[in-house]
Amino acid sequence: MRTSNKYLLNPVIGRRAGGKNSYAAAIRHTGRKSGTQYSTPIGADRTSGGFVIPLAYGTRVDWLQNVLAAGRATVSAEGETHDVTDPEVIDAATALPLLTPKRRRSYERIGIADYLSVKRT
Repeated sequence: MRTSNKYLLNPVIGRRAGGKNSYAAAIRHTGRKSGTQYSTPIGADRTSGGFVIPLAYGTRVDWLQNVLAAGRATVSAEGETHDVTDPEVIDAATALPLLTPKRRRSYERIGIADYLSVKRT
Protein backbone atom coordinates (compact mmCIF):
# COMPACT_ATOMS: atom_id res chain seq x y z
CA MET A 1 0.00 0.00 0.00
CA ARG A 2 2.73 2.44 0.97
CA THR A 3 4.65 1.80 -2.25
CA SER A 4 1.58 2.28 -4.45
CA ASN A 5 0.74 5.52 -2.63
CA LYS A 6 4.30 6.76 -3.10
CA TYR A 7 4.38 6.22 -6.85
CA LEU A 8 0.71 6.45 -7.91
CA LEU A 9 -1.45 8.38 -5.48
CA ASN A 10 1.03 10.91 -4.06
CA PRO A 11 1.92 12.46 -7.45
CA VAL A 12 -1.76 13.06 -8.17
CA ILE A 13 -2.66 14.39 -4.72
CA GLY A 14 0.63 16.29 -4.53
CA ARG A 15 -0.40 18.69 -7.28
CA ARG A 16 -3.13 20.19 -5.08
CA ALA A 17 -1.73 19.43 -1.62
CA GLY A 18 -1.38 22.51 0.55
CA GLY A 19 -3.79 24.56 -1.56
CA LYS A 20 -6.72 26.57 -0.25
CA ASN A 21 -9.37 23.89 -0.86
CA SER A 22 -7.25 20.77 -0.54
CA TYR A 23 -7.81 18.29 2.25
CA ALA A 24 -4.12 17.35 2.14
CA ALA A 25 -1.24 19.50 3.25
CA ALA A 26 2.28 19.21 1.80
CA ILE A 27 5.59 18.97 3.55
CA ARG A 28 8.64 20.12 1.61
CA HIS A 29 11.91 18.59 2.69
CA THR A 30 15.44 17.97 1.45
CA GLY A 31 16.76 14.46 0.83
CA ARG A 32 19.35 13.63 3.44
CA LYS A 33 21.51 11.71 0.94
CA SER A 34 20.68 13.30 -2.42
CA GLY A 35 20.09 16.92 -1.41
CA THR A 36 17.04 16.85 -3.71
CA GLN A 37 13.97 18.90 -2.78
CA TYR A 38 10.81 16.82 -2.27
CA SER A 39 7.16 17.59 -1.57
CA THR A 40 5.06 14.92 0.13
CA PRO A 41 1.30 15.07 0.71
CA ILE A 42 0.44 14.68 4.39
CA GLY A 43 -2.32 15.24 6.88
CA ALA A 44 -1.38 18.19 9.09
CA ASP A 45 -3.39 19.52 12.00
CA ARG A 46 -2.63 23.05 13.11
CA THR A 47 -1.86 23.55 16.80
CA SER A 48 -1.22 26.76 18.71
CA GLY A 49 2.50 26.69 17.93
CA GLY A 50 2.83 24.51 14.88
CA PHE A 51 1.45 21.31 13.42
CA VAL A 52 0.82 17.72 14.43
CA ILE A 53 1.18 15.24 11.57
CA PRO A 54 -0.12 11.67 11.91
CA LEU A 55 2.42 9.04 10.88
CA ALA A 56 0.04 6.53 9.33
CA TYR A 57 2.91 4.50 7.82
CA GLY A 58 5.11 4.60 10.90
CA THR A 59 8.40 6.30 11.64
CA ARG A 60 10.59 4.71 8.97
CA VAL A 61 9.26 6.65 5.96
CA ASP A 62 11.82 8.59 3.94
CA TRP A 63 10.18 12.01 4.24
CA LEU A 64 10.15 11.78 8.04
CA GLN A 65 13.79 10.70 8.17
CA ASN A 66 14.67 13.66 5.93
CA VAL A 67 12.82 16.13 8.17
CA LEU A 68 14.36 14.72 11.35
CA ALA A 69 17.86 14.80 9.85
CA ALA A 70 17.49 18.40 8.62
CA GLY A 71 15.69 19.65 11.73
CA ARG A 72 13.40 21.76 9.55
CA ALA A 73 10.93 21.69 6.65
CA THR A 74 8.16 23.74 5.09
CA VAL A 75 4.48 22.90 5.55
CA SER A 76 1.85 24.22 3.14
CA ALA A 77 -1.71 23.95 4.41
CA GLU A 78 -4.92 25.74 3.47
CA GLY A 79 -3.10 27.97 1.00
CA GLU A 80 -0.49 29.17 3.50
CA THR A 81 3.17 28.15 3.73
CA HIS A 82 5.02 27.89 7.04
CA ASP A 83 8.64 27.20 7.86
CA VAL A 84 8.78 24.64 10.66
CA THR A 85 11.54 23.48 12.99
CA ASP A 86 12.13 21.25 15.99
CA PRO A 87 10.64 18.06 14.55
CA GLU A 88 9.85 15.52 17.23
CA VAL A 89 8.11 12.16 17.04
CA ILE A 90 5.49 11.96 19.78
CA ASP A 91 3.10 9.22 20.84
CA ALA A 92 -0.68 9.22 20.55
CA ALA A 93 -1.17 10.04 24.24
CA THR A 94 0.74 13.30 23.73
CA ALA A 95 -0.64 14.18 20.29
CA LEU A 96 -4.35 13.40 20.55
CA PRO A 97 -5.23 16.04 23.18
CA LEU A 98 -3.86 18.70 20.79
CA LEU A 99 -6.36 17.76 18.06
CA THR A 100 -10.03 18.47 17.48
CA PRO A 101 -12.41 15.81 18.79
CA LYS A 102 -13.33 14.76 15.23
CA ARG A 103 -9.71 14.26 14.19
CA ARG A 104 -8.90 12.53 17.47
CA ARG A 105 -11.68 9.97 16.93
CA SER A 106 -10.61 9.34 13.34
CA TYR A 107 -6.97 8.77 14.23
CA GLU A 108 -7.89 6.58 17.21
CA ARG A 109 -10.10 4.39 14.99
CA ILE A 110 -7.30 3.96 12.48
CA GLY A 111 -4.88 3.17 15.29
CA ILE A 112 -2.14 5.67 14.53
CA ALA A 113 0.47 5.33 17.26
CA ASP A 114 3.03 7.99 16.29
CA TYR A 115 2.84 11.63 15.23
CA LEU A 116 5.31 14.30 14.18
CA SER A 117 5.19 17.58 16.07
CA VAL A 118 6.78 20.63 14.44
CA LYS A 119 6.90 24.29 15.49
CA ARG A 120 6.18 27.25 13.23
CA THR A 121 8.99 29.79 13.04
